[in-house]
Amino acid sequence: MAKATTDKAALKKAVTRIITKRADELIAFARDIGANPEVGFQEFRTSRKLAEAVEKAGQKVERGLAITGFKAKHIFGRDGAQDGPTVAVIAELDSLRVPEHELSNPETGAAHACGHHTQPAQLLGVIAALTDAAISEHLSGSVAFIATPAEEFIDVSARLAAHEAGEIGFMSGKQEMMRLGVFDDIDMAMMVHTSAESGTGKFSVGGSSNAHVVQHVRFIGKAAHAGGAPWDGVNALQAANVALVAVNAQRETFQNSDTVRVHGIITDGGVSVNSVPGQVIYEGRVRGRDSEVVDAAAEKIERCFKAGALAVGGEVKITSIPGYMALENDSLMSEMFAANAEGICGKGSVIRRGPEANRGGSTDMGDLSQIMPVIHPYVSGASGTAHGIDYIITDYKNTVVNAAIAMAHTVIDLLADDAVAGKDVIAKATPPRTRKEYVESQEARMRVIHYRGV
Repeated sequence: MAKATTDKAALKKAVTRIITKRADELIAFARDIGANPEVGFQEFRTSRKLAEAVEKAGQKVERGLAITGFKAKHIFGRDGAQDGPTVAVIAELDSLRVPEHELSNPETGAAHACGHHTQPAQLLGVIAALTDAAISEHLSGSVAFIATPAEEFIDVSARLAAHEAGEIGFMSGKQEMMRLGVFDDIDMAMMVHTSAESGTGKFSVGGSSNAHVVQHVRFIGKAAHAGGAPWDGVNALQAANVALVAVNAQRETFQNSDTVRVHGIITDGGVSVNSVPGQVIYEGRVRGRDSEVVDAAAEKIERCFKAGALAVGGEVKITSIPGYMALENDSLMSEMFAANAEGICGKGSVIRRGPEANRGGSTDMGDLSQIMPVIHPYVSGASGTAHGIDYIITDYKNTVVNAAIAMAHTVIDLLADDAVAGKDVIAKATPPRTRKEYVESQEARMRVIHYRGV
């Protein structure tokens, strides 16, 4: 006799009931994380608080992955047999540094000006629902709950020092967890990011993101008395100024369709006003719609750095760090999520974007999409400018509760009925790389250029 089809509608109603019942608790958790921001690879309180909550929910947590990341895995089915794919639900732990933000840490300048603090609460909602015995027994395969550090690629000098000391291999959370093999037993993954988009959409699915490369540039000059004998020095700050003027001269050479963005900051502009700067540090990004575009643009920018050193007769050391790859959202998973989001928020509440739609930013979820099917939907409920001093969450019900429900509903679609839909996603997916190929490619992209303009 054929096995009866699972009543997915009933399971989703149960999920909604479980998560909604915990709404106040989940929102309070998100607010607490938001009030205690920590930057990448330093999210010790955030990671500990979330891991303890996951353990309290009955899950065994493997901690200390990529310093502050962790992973828990729940196997579905009455007999505990893992007959089906493993779906990862991801929460990011880190914040930015925006000292002027109203919720910033006064000592570190850290602030959740990107909404990552909603994601740990989303994760707890998904755990509460999917590990409930009445739901779990009707699903196949397993779900992994993964907390990832350091999505915001900041503090490059410190991360580079940690890399050189052997503390980390890659310099973002998901990149490093991929290198360590944390995702080796994962078949597909999802997470939901907040958005301040205006309009009627409660969620958006699809689209892409920019790839990027990170440039850590050390202009090397020679210190001298700035008033008494500046001619005896080599001014590294002037070298940087010339280089940045040259960078601006390149902007008209970038095609609009390539969505190239070049930007950076000087983190060390000298040590004393009465001494000719002997060293200047610049941290920058070159972004573009794919890695090929990024590499071509980065080559132009590297010439500009060399030009600065040449102009003053100094040196420049350019460390090119493999940044993120472009995001590829899986179309089947995206449509499942969109349908579930509309079931929660109503018809017309989801904006669907084609693969060519590029927000201009970058995410290491793009790197994960190179080796498996993933989705990275956005949920509205923030106001202000992302990464700005005014970015705050205004609708915690949507960004936490509804986002958690939508992910849990999508996991049900993937893993109910012997995980036929999840297996179909895997069968039709064509990731560009294996994990080994990804790691080797990223390692090959790490390089150092030392140019002497004498």
